[in-house]
Amino acid sequence: MREGGPGRRSGGNTGTAPWADLTTIAHLNDYEGRPEARPFTREEIQRFLDYADDQVDRAVRAKRKGALAAYRDATLFKVIYGWGLRRTETSKLDVVDFGRNSKAPQFGRYGTLNVRYGKAKKGQPPRRRNVLSVMDWAVEAVADYVENVRPRFGCEDHPALWVTERGGRVKPAEINARFVTYRDALKLPKELTVHSARHSYVTHLTEDGVDRRFLQQQVGHENDSSTAIYTHVSDDFMNTMLHKALAPALAPTSADKDR
Repeated sequence: MREGGPGRRSGGNTGTAPWADLTTIAHLNDYEGRPEARPFTREEIQRFLDYADDQVDRAVRAKRKGALAAYRDATLFKVIYGWGLRRTETSKLDVVDFGRNSKAPQFGRYGTLNVRYGKAKKGQPPRRRNVLSVMDWAVEAVADYVENVRPRFGCEDHPALWVTERGGRVKPAEINARFVTYRDALKLPKELTVHSARHSYVTHLTEDGVDRRFLQQQVGHENDSSTAIYTHVSDDFMNTMLHKALAPALAPTSADKDR
């Protein structure tokens, strides 16, 4: 996986920013997925996010309609994976939902994300939660989008984080349609859904040693058993954990060393 995390496009580029040429382009069922659906592997999520970035580059080079939307969607998918969000939660985000985290000042105004439309229990309003930012590359990507790309949609007075070229808010069905287009173009397995990126957030951070109780709070699960369903760690990770578990038993004793 490329150093710095999935996806190539983020803030802080030293060359010409890929959004710089966008001004030349003219006209510039709420199903969240099965809990048992498998996550992306790290290689798959890298390929997917790279492909999303490539669509921006192609549109900019061709000076064709849709480059802004492609840039928006490439960032949107990074946010789903980078904060472990559901599709509907993502579509309803507003710009002001990002805030500072005094414990992580390096993330600036993107240290926390206030999810206002979390999955509700039957007959109850949506549940809110604050998700702490943990992936610096994702923070850089969304900061670049908010500060350099979103203003080019001309929707300064619209609260939505993800705006359309017609001045509306991106809908969950539109997120799903773009996802399927990219997934199928890459010939990735059809069992991968938008929700798989949320699963990947839990799985990959678990493999990286992040405490599962913390992840439970991050993704808004009341029970640890729900978070456990999201965890599909790789064979390599399982083999590493097995080696660590067996290491004390297999370590040579002082008597063995004296022989």
